[in-house]
Amino acid sequence: MLGEGALRDGAVAVVTGAARGIGEAVARALTRAGARVAALDVDTERVERVAAGLGTAVAYTCQVADSAAVDDVIARVETDLGPIGLLVNVAGVLCSGPAVTIGDEEWARTFAVNAGGVFHLSRAVARRMIPRRSGAIVTVGSNAAGVPRTNMAAYAASKAAAAHFTRCLGLELAPYGIRCNVVSPGSTDTAMQRALWTGEHDARTVVEGSPATFRVGIPLGRLAAPEDVADAVLFLASDRARHITMQDLYVDGGATLRA
Repeated sequence: MLGEGALRDGAVAVVTGAARGIGEAVARALTRAGARVAALDVDTERVERVAAGLGTAVAYTCQVADSAAVDDVIARVETDLGPIGLLVNVAGVLCSGPAVTIGDEEWARTFAVNAGGVFHLSRAVARRMIPRRSGAIVTVGSNAAGVPRTNMAAYAASKAAAAHFTRCLGLELAPYGIRCNVVSPGSTDTAMQRALWTGEHDARTVVEGSPATFRVGIPLGRLAAPEDVADAVLFLASDRARHITMQDLYVDGGATLRA
């Protein structure tokens, strides 16, 4: 059982995409809360550096789009660290551009990582949680999954698939006491967000909105920090959320008007 407002000391948590951005912030938050984190990423050098900085975390190289690799790494995590009590799916890729120009390979890769990765990790971990009748899974999605975005069709569709899969999984796992929830960030100050910018005023444009692209600004007047998203994940992983499952928590400063 998770302690009130925090993870039980030594609880094993798997975090994908832990080498940077939101994934790194989640790994840090969980470590501070007492969890022992298995930090997964394709970037071996960077994820090892992040894990070393956290002290109790252990780095694993894993391509989440590879089902066999995922099954292998989850087995190794349980051998090395013990039974997994929490999975946080963060790993993702961004493919931007008009829908009519997206190539087949770009589309397939986006879904393989953003949706397939969530499926592979969640399936592998859930199979181990079911006999123990406990655990929590949190998928970090995107507010783009719920509101159409120009030039983000592949990304938005893949995140919508991941979010709905997580909710369906939550319905199936509820009888075993396993909770599955989604955290959907809006524009967050990460390398992925900055890769979309082309000028010095792009951050302000995101906050203010863009009528030309049918995009509402951010009512709270600021980009999210990765830690804002990590705090939401930590809440849903904790016992304070013990009666919450199949929910999608938007952390976007009101940017979608929760449409």
